[in-house]
Amino acid sequence: MRRIVIFNRVSADGYFAKHDGDLSWFVPDDAIDRRGADGIPRFDAMLFGRRTYEMFEHFWPNALNDPSTAPDPHDTTRRTTAIHQMAVWINDTDKLVFSNTRAKLSWKNSQLLGKFEPRRVEELKEKPGKDLIVFGSGSIVSLLTEHGLVDEYQFIVSPLLLGEGKAMVSGVSKGQPLVLLEAKPYDSGNVLLRYARKS
Repeated sequence: MRRIVIFNRVSADGYFAKHDGDLSWFVPDDAIDRRGADGIPRFDAMLFGRRTYEMFEHFWPNALNDPSTAPDPHDTTRRTTAIHQMAVWINDTDKLVFSNTRAKLSWKNSQLLGKFEPRRVEELKEKPGKDLIVFGSGSIVSLLTEHGLVDEYQFIVSPLLLGEGKAMVSGVSKGQPLVLLEAKPYDSGNVLLRYARKS
């Protein structure tokens, strides 16, 4: 069965974006970018909420002007080969979008799933294929969490406090225990935390 993996950068006080959606506060880290690029073969589709999809749709199709590097979406003055690898993958890979308001999608390999339905996600997990990954999409992460559909959470905790912003998971009716799979600090001060849902 395919697994659903959540990947997000969060501040040390637990926010994944400022209230206005700004993401420029992330602490850049080449080692994390390389690890992300190396992990690409594990996945063959992305799940999105509308807002995050539209942010990706605006940025990533235009990120491949250079044949060897691509700009960092959080700091476009920074370019790396690892981000180029991710840009190629993001543009070419299936993008599955939950939205009540979008009528159609024009970005290649995008499929509109309509309103979030847990059974639809269960069917996706039962189909043959590689794992699915979710970037951003706090509302979808919260719904997936509420229905016990997330298999692994991967957080890059940045060494800063935002003070306020958008919580990664909210509105979940009950606490859910997790099992620590990995905790890895980086020289940048970022820390990778990987958790599995406790069965």
